[in-house]
Amino acid sequence: MSFRLQPTPVARPNRCQLFGPGSNTKLHPKMAASTADVINLDLEDSVSPSDKDSARSNVVKAINTIDWGTKTLSVRINGLDTPYWYRDVVDLLEQAGDRLDQIMIPKVGCAADIYAVDALVTAIEIAKGRTKRISFEVIIESAAGLAHVEEIAASSPRLQAMSLGAADFAASMGMQTTGIGGTQENYYMLHGKTRHYSDPWHWAQTAIVAACRTHGILPVDGPFGNFSDDEGYRAQARRSATLGMVGKWAIHPKQIALANEVFTPSIEAVAEAREIITAMEDAKARGEGATTYKGRLIDIASIKQAEVIVKLSEMITVKFISSI
Repeated sequence: MSFRLQPTPVARPNRCQLFGPGSNTKLHPKMAASTADVINLDLEDSVSPSDKDSARSNVVKAINTIDWGTKTLSVRINGLDTPYWYRDVVDLLEQAGDRLDQIMIPKVGCAADIYAVDALVTAIEIAKGRTKRISFEVIIESAAGLAHVEEIAASSPRLQAMSLGAADFAASMGMQTTGIGGTQENYYMLHGKTRHYSDPWHWAQTAIVAACRTHGILPVDGPFGNFSDDEGYRAQARRSATLGMVGKWAIHPKQIALANEVFTPSIEAVAEAREIITAMEDAKARGEGATTYKGRLIDIASIKQAEVIVKLSEMITVKFISSI
């Protein structure tokens, strides 16, 4: 381990982030009643330019009047290349109450983007005497964003989560696809006459996870566009979880259960993790730095891996109990 220890991310379940347009007020109570860990009320892509002002008002009202329980409540503002984002921030911070937890900043390309929003948020918090500090989450959805991903991850102490926005990222990269996440039909290798499909998002996700883990931020997988393909969603979510991501977006209510299923450690996985920890504790008591478990070598690194699973399970349990 480096002399500079890897910081620990905020301790909160982030298995599923449910998105809903700020312009659709009928959805907001349903989102609050869902089993998603994080709610993202959207002012950006799902809202037409003519509805921006009314959507902003709807979101402020929803924050102030709906019981959001123990969920993390976030609002995705408009991009910094639009004339809408500053008013999003001002109205949210001046009109919405302390129930708002987080602001999501889309299409972040460099650390200066975060600095701009941070400066505005800080000024409003001081001016309005807000006692609850707003946190940030960002979306990497451009070539510039990925190229500068580590400086973005280090940009602000407000930053708690980072997602990959596959669709805009693909467009920025010039990728020849119209799919939002998942397997891409033309991205394959041949072995004889057999096609083997690779994951075109793997390298971007890995870069995001590394930057996030370096700076104590939660890495989150973004949207999966085909909400009729449950197995495709599961497959991508499982790959993301294996890489170290903590959750995934849901752009349709049916995807909530899928995300929670994948990113909740199974009873069997938790039991095995606890057994590994116990086995290593017994080995340490015998003065040994390694031992065997079910026919395989385990050591100090195995404890760290097992602790990730156990801590996540305990955090989800606590969140569930507190919501009852």
